[in-house]
Amino acid sequence: MTAEKKWYAIYTKSRTEKKVYQELTASGIDTYLPLVKTLKQWSDRKKWVEEPLFRSYLFVHITEPEYFKVLNSVGVVRYITFEGKAVPVPHRQILAIKQYINEELDYDEDYDHFEVGDYIEVSRGPLMGLHGNLIEVKGKQRVKIEIESVGQSIIITIPKSHLLILK
Repeated sequence: MTAEKKWYAIYTKSRTEKKVYQELTASGIDTYLPLVKTLKQWSDRKKWVEEPLFRSYLFVHITEPEYFKVLNSVGVVRYITFEGKAVPVPHRQILAIKQYINEELDYDEDYDHFEVGDYIEVSRGPLMGLHGNLIEVKGKQRVKIEIESVGQSIIITIPKSHLLILK
């Protein structure tokens, strides 16, 4: 790690994402917890709640001296690593996630054929530049992709016209 700030994904204890976010933010760490609103049904009522887009994950924008400060925070389990080293998340992917959360998508016609296992790139829209493996096709607009830098599956509603199949 260098003195420049980089984004990293951290894995938290189950259902502690918001608490970890608050603790890290209070300690001066630049932290991002992508939240989405979902309608929850209880036996007596329905309620809109904010839930993490990626369960048990959040992102920190840190320098080398902050690495262990984050790791030693209550609720943090580990960094997402490859071969024992924390893997930086490209800044453009953080921006794409932020855009996805803050922007409504327009829906185009279903004109392309996708199959499970395809390696795809989002070619336009708020998630442009994102790469991943197509895990499941759900109707005309919903696809389930695995985002490579996080290693986490996410179901997103996105027009298939926004996707390209990479070879």
